[in-house]
Amino acid sequence: MAGGPPVELTSYLGRDREDARVRDLLTTARLVTLTGPGGVGKTRLATTVAREVAATYPDGVVFVGLAELRNPALLGTLVADRLGLRDQSGAPAEQAVLDHLRDRRALLVLDNCEHLVDSCVHFVQAVLTGCPGVTVLATSRQSLTINGEQIVRVPPLPVPRDGEIPADLMSFDGVRLFVDRASMVDPAFQVTDDNRADIARLCERLDGLPLAIELAAARVQSLSPRQILDRLTAHLSLLTSRDRTAPARQRALLATIEWSHDLCTADERTLWARASVFAGSFDLDAAERVCGDFGLDRDGVLDLLDGLLDKSVLLREAHNSVTRYRMLETLREYGQERLEEAGDLARVRRLHRDWFDRLTEQADADWTSPRQLTWLDRLRHDHGNLRAALGWSVSVPGEETVALRMMTRIDEYWTLRGFNSEARLWLDRALSTTADDDPNRPLALSVSALFALWQYDFDAANARLAQAARLPRDQPTKNHIAYVRCFRDLLRGRFAQAAPLAAATAAAFRAEGDLRRELHPLFIHAMAAPATGDLPAAQASITRMLTLATTSGDTYYQAMAHYGQACLEAIYGDPAKAVTAAREGIRGELTLNSPFSRAHHLETLAWATARQGRHTRAATLFGAAAAMWSAVGSSPEAAKSLAGPHFQYLELAKTALGEEAFDAAYETGRTLPEDDVTHYALTDDTAGE
Repeated sequence: MAGGPPVELTSYLGRDREDARVRDLLTTARLVTLTGPGGVGKTRLATTVAREVAATYPDGVVFVGLAELRNPALLGTLVADRLGLRDQSGAPAEQAVLDHLRDRRALLVLDNCEHLVDSCVHFVQAVLTGCPGVTVLATSRQSLTINGEQIVRVPPLPVPRDGEIPADLMSFDGVRLFVDRASMVDPAFQVTDDNRADIARLCERLDGLPLAIELAAARVQSLSPRQILDRLTAHLSLLTSRDRTAPARQRALLATIEWSHDLCTADERTLWARASVFAGSFDLDAAERVCGDFGLDRDGVLDLLDGLLDKSVLLREAHNSVTRYRMLETLREYGQERLEEAGDLARVRRLHRDWFDRLTEQADADWTSPRQLTWLDRLRHDHGNLRAALGWSVSVPGEETVALRMMTRIDEYWTLRGFNSEARLWLDRALSTTADDDPNRPLALSVSALFALWQYDFDAANARLAQAARLPRDQPTKNHIAYVRCFRDLLRGRFAQAAPLAAATAAAFRAEGDLRRELHPLFIHAMAAPATGDLPAAQASITRMLTLATTSGDTYYQAMAHYGQACLEAIYGDPAKAVTAAREGIRGELTLNSPFSRAHHLETLAWATARQGRHTRAATLFGAAAAMWSAVGSSPEAAKSLAGPHFQYLELAKTALGEEAFDAAYETGRTLPEDDVTHYALTDDTAGE
């Protein structure tokens, strides 16, 4: 199962008792919630236990981090994404998750539930009720208060108490953590007779809180344990005088964070506050553009990031040779409080939105190119930031038009990632508050209709198209509306209407020099024209599409063109050529990781194989395709352009084999693991045929 626990880069120390307790509870309870204050180590305990018990769950462990999610309506979407689901049905994402998990035995880890507690309660109750084989392990600063919930309160790590300096100092997990993390920043660091008392008192002052201990340990590069203790004690005394009602543990963590904050340079403190607007991780370019200027030298941001890394304020992550940075949620909250105190929150959030608006503009301009896969990966890693930017835009009066602009630029991204429902949500929110004279509104309505069509929601698509038709439109928008209409006609089986409109639309985009938008109408024309008796025109369109996509480096439309070739050859031409084209499409799809596309390629491969008379293999491929269709919440019957050939060739194989043999081969394909499906589709093993 996709979305396992994150890989940890540091050693895990202690927690043997809590670890055993949680593992024991997971054998009998359906819901276990780890509770405790921020910084106590709930997430680390959950990820460690999840890895330890993974083998006991046949369908795996999925880890869902909720810290970066601010919109409760997207909880189901985030879980579906972590499960690897690419639902195209238009049903709520939560329902897709429940359908997927219903017959599985899996562990679902929900981390940082506290700011979405109502949505989490609703979702977890649905999982526990509808998915009897699924166990939920949650972390939260408060319990979920669901019937049957087993609560494990995560305590601080054991540390010396009452000023005691025990001989077996390293037997205390809190001390071991401090020494381990101190040794990471200063390999020569060790416990000595001179510093053992200071280390013991320091860990006691920090009340055994792992986050506080790690922040303090990061300072041994420049300060001795005694110096760290002295400075921390001063901060703790100040906090106690300010608020005597706060729990001592909370004061200890806040004192450590404030002390770490004070030890930063002024510019590092500014960067800490400004970087708190990022949702999830961010890269250097984003940090420079969002956090630089206004008193912070943009060219110096890299050095400041290094400083915050050294102080354990930031974590470093590597993604495809690109370094990204992430801030722990407790530290992000503190930074955002400082940003708000400075009166700078609105300005920096706008800069954040503007940067990701600009990023979608760059992705739009560079999409139809060899860098398409790079953009897909980059946008995927910045999906949380895109959500934050869109969320800010739709919540600030007058800014909704920017959300419309962002959404219309990268529509293929949302579809390829299986986020059509989320895309429609953002467009619906922005369209609900923009006026008819908004310049971005007509195209946004057309794009909204396109997302609806990908989910076969024809009523919604027609409504959006009708709204767009009533507004003044420039020529590119008129072309886009025509494109969406011919796509609708293809899906509805209105080939006589779709073919000429698609040909005219492709020509109109070509006249505008819009290569990217020409490609899909070419495909639509190729699929519709044969029904009007013009197979040569269809073949010409698919050939042009493949040539343009290959020349430009557009992986998405190359795979679609191969699918179109496979369809034409499977139905009207040479089935051997159809097999070759379908396999080329599958190879291209592997780089895109789009199960929706893969279902189409497997479907046409099954048609071609049935036409070749290889009926056992065809039945197996039909079963594999059915599993993929189900995974994305769709079926070949949803589009009339697919339904006819699907039933024709399925019946051909079933008649040739007989129902019992067909069903056996079909079930073999339906239950094949995904990697085995790919291998089977791309190889020519004739055994058993």
